[in-house]
Amino acid sequence: MRGLLKKGLLLLRENGVEIPGCVLDEDIDRILDALERYIAEIELFNPAYKLVGTSDRKELIIKHILDSLSGVGVINRFASLRAAHSCAGIKVNIADAGSGAGLPGIPLALSMPRCHFTLIERMGRRAGFLHNTLAALGVQNATVEEQEIEKAAPNRFNIITFRAFKPLDRHTLKSLFRLLTPDGVLTAYKGRKNAIEKEIALLKASFKISPFRESEAVAGWETIRVFTPFLEEERHIVVIPRGSAP
Repeated sequence: MRGLLKKGLLLLRENGVEIPGCVLDEDIDRILDALERYIAEIELFNPAYKLVGTSDRKELIIKHILDSLSGVGVINRFASLRAAHSCAGIKVNIADAGSGAGLPGIPLALSMPRCHFTLIERMGRRAGFLHNTLAALGVQNATVEEQEIEKAAPNRFNIITFRAFKPLDRHTLKSLFRLLTPDGVLTAYKGRKNAIEKEIALLKASFKISPFRESEAVAGWETIRVFTPFLEEERHIVVIPRGSAP
């Protein structure tokens, strides 16, 4: 399956993910080797820890690894904006909320070495898996925080990302907003646009939307189509600025 994974990474690069600061724009074999070791760790511990809902390697590669990397371009765009306005030497801090198996946090951390990732996971066994996996892969720009999102220390992250397969709700968003810096953004992995529009309409009814002011302005919430190689399903990243908090 190495060929499938490598072809997927090359397709991501060809489809606009080659952004400065992302290793997909450099030596692709380095991330390929690390991702193969990561896949092996998931497959080893998945029967006991229920990390992902599949035992099929092809599905794991497409629906979890490559899908996690589909958001690199969007997330790196906002990371670049944050880095441009921070002090020299200060890394952009990104959290993967409810990290589980480390998706999307670990693939993103491998791809974006100039940013620091915090994998927030409340379940002890899964947090242990994340600790062991980061050590096994030699990932230097990621740490694990075994904590409920509601109890995590506030105002720390420039970006929070998460794969939101369930509909977003007001309580979850308020908990995540609390962890962001004042100019921070949420980047939620979502599916079909029509389902997203219905979801956002319900949420917007209870949130005051204000502009995200930056050199590249984003007015309110933004739904961005992303490309996942070999996946026919629609995939989007929904960008939600902290400025839209009530």
